[in-house]
Amino acid sequence: MRIARFSIDGNVAFGAVEGEGPDGLVLDIIKGIPYAEFELSGTKVPLSKVRLLPPVLPNKVVGIGRNYAEHAAELGNEVPDVPVAFFKPTTSVIGSGDAIEYPSFSNELHHEAELAVVIGRMCREVPRERVKDVIFGYTCANDVTARDAQKREKQWARAKGFDTSCPLGPWVETDLDPSDLTIQATVNGEQRQLGRTSDMIRSIEDLVVHITEAMTLLPGDVILTGTPAGVGPLHVGDEVAVTIEGIGTLTNKVIKRG
Repeated sequence: MRIARFSIDGNVAFGAVEGEGPDGLVLDIIKGIPYAEFELSGTKVPLSKVRLLPPVLPNKVVGIGRNYAEHAAELGNEVPDVPVAFFKPTTSVIGSGDAIEYPSFSNELHHEAELAVVIGRMCREVPRERVKDVIFGYTCANDVTARDAQKREKQWARAKGFDTSCPLGPWVETDLDPSDLTIQATVNGEQRQLGRTSDMIRSIEDLVVHITEAMTLLPGDVILTGTPAGVGPLHVGDEVAVTIEGIGTLTNKVIKRG
């Protein structure tokens, strides 16, 4: 099931996305929140009549760096012995169609197409065999990075945590095998990244176990699983799209921070 979060007439709701094609999609409004048992209201609105919001409002976004060998190599980095984890704050999260604001402290902004894992229940110290039980679903992400700041600053908080640096969307797909999906990024229609989730160095199970050894994850929290090779520059006016097989396309335009 595809679960979207949207606003219409000043109200925010969740809905199940039904139909196919850009003109045939409708939202069946959900009663309650999707992390618990819920019912579909039967009240349907065309997707074209609503504004899509970030599909979740995470308490935290945990990013994983250098989880694809070719991406590590293209930036001159070794594959780390353990997963490299970092945080993106909630203020970095935007939805599909929202603008990425080019930060004033950077001259080298990069796109990073990623599969995002959405957590569905509070969990800590999750054993490998229970990982699937704590996952709500999957969505597209763009781990937008100020690469020059990342190079000169030992911590990645500013480089990866600035406002609008974490586009998520367009919705969460709850019924999906994430083990071997095509993931790609285009800029102004030109393909930049093309990889498969099967090329991850560490699996989703590995990442959830590793992260929950240290911290509690809450419903709606997001794990970014790393990006394949092909990252590259973004400029003001560019339109960047992240497409993942079985989920959909996340699209954002880059604007000057005003």
